[in-house]
Amino acid sequence: MKARIGIALGSGVARGWGHIGVLRVLESEGIVPDLVCGTSIGALIGAVHLGSGTQELEGWALKLTKARMSRLFDFDFGQGGIIAGRRILRIFHPTLLEAAIDQLAKPFVAVATDLNTGHEVWLSEGSVIDAVRASYAIPGLFPPVARDGRWLVDGALVNPVPVSVCRAMGAELTIAVNLNADVFGPAPAGEDALDLEQRDVAEGGAEGGFIRAYFRRRNGAPSTFGVLARSLHIVQDRISRARLAGDPPDVMIAPRLGHVGYLEFHRAAECIAAGEAAARLALPRIREAMWRLGNGAAAWNRHARSRGAHAPAESG
Repeated sequence: MKARIGIALGSGVARGWGHIGVLRVLESEGIVPDLVCGTSIGALIGAVHLGSGTQELEGWALKLTKARMSRLFDFDFGQGGIIAGRRILRIFHPTLLEAAIDQLAKPFVAVATDLNTGHEVWLSEGSVIDAVRASYAIPGLFPPVARDGRWLVDGALVNPVPVSVCRAMGAELTIAVNLNADVFGPAPAGEDALDLEQRDVAEGGAEGGFIRAYFRRRNGAPSTFGVLARSLHIVQDRISRARLAGDPPDVMIAPRLGHVGYLEFHRAAECIAAGEAAARLALPRIREAMWRLGNGAAAWNRHARSRGAHAPAESG
């Protein structure tokens, strides 16, 4: 009997490229999740993985530079954020732009936050792109997304690593990918890195001046965005610690990515490699959990004793 596997892909902005490395290793080992739940960048990678595969996205990510990334940011004030997010949709395969969640290869849930109530919202039907955009709508950066009479923002505010969602969806074995598991310390040097020098909007005018100030450090102090990003990181760190302690996954995969800043999307190769390395370290634990759940507790106890491991006595 095969255990039903769910994977919870956590938030982390640019560190999200690490999910690609994790998924690649699992797939190469024949470990294919039966359902995917994602928060923020985890929702984006999860949807692409199920809708068109990550190979094309990976190729695009590996060619990114700071300048190319800045050109994907279409600055637009007055909509609840400073980046409209229309250009970012170019990274999605055209078929995914029109797809509904129930057309994906496996069950999928994106986690968002209701801006009015603070409630956690699980998006498991309707437009894939709308669900993903809501899940990664970082407050102060991207505008909230209107859906079913609610304004939705980044799901990392309430559930950064959605283990609980996997379990509620029927996963018997839950694998979590936590991109923010490094020991909390000083902000990475590139946390607010964004190259605006070639952008027309940054060359003059009131809006251009504001945008430059928003992303640029001055006199050694963090930028406005840096303060916002760091504050959100603190919130996510505390929430994820509490939630994972109360409802831990069966297996945790934790790529070492604390040195990567939130906007350093040009460091895809490093993040993917870190994801692969962390996934390979976790493979023995995943296989062990699959064996245990697939063969039953009694068989697992016999198996553990045969290996000299301490195991509780069989009941009944």
